[in-house]
Amino acid sequence: MTELINVVGGAVVDNLTNPRTLLVARRTAPPRYAGMWEFPGGKVDPGEAPEAALHRELREELGVEIRLGPELPAAEPAGWPLNERAVMRVWFAELAAGTPRPLEDHDELRWVALDTPEEVLGLPWIPADLPIVEALLGVVAAEPSPK
Repeated sequence: MTELINVVGGAVVDNLTNPRTLLVARRTAPPRYAGMWEFPGGKVDPGEAPEAALHRELREELGVEIRLGPELPAAEPAGWPLNERAVMRVWFAELAAGTPRPLEDHDELRWVALDTPEEVLGLPWIPADLPIVEALLGVVAAEPSPK
């Protein structure tokens, strides 16, 4: 069996203690996902820690430094299934330095209000990210803080 591809994503919020908005990114490629929204992030390189990969990916894709919060728990220990070959782990994060810009893989970034689930869920999400978005909304609604 081929080893799963490990992917990391950032649920970048305005504030880890009291998240009110979430930064989402619109894909430009591949064609089947162009125009759809996702959590920014990417593949973990061999030998790289997932948290280090997330810092690197958000620096490359958005031009920002982040402060990591807790991981969004997935039903599977390996992470959220993206397809039969890949899984994604997602962490809450907040900006530590820089202004987010769509540098790679995206043509638009948008802050969406977490207290308006219909705004968040109304975006055309990459199908594999939708269950993660729903779980994130549930965590934020259930607790005053994801910490």
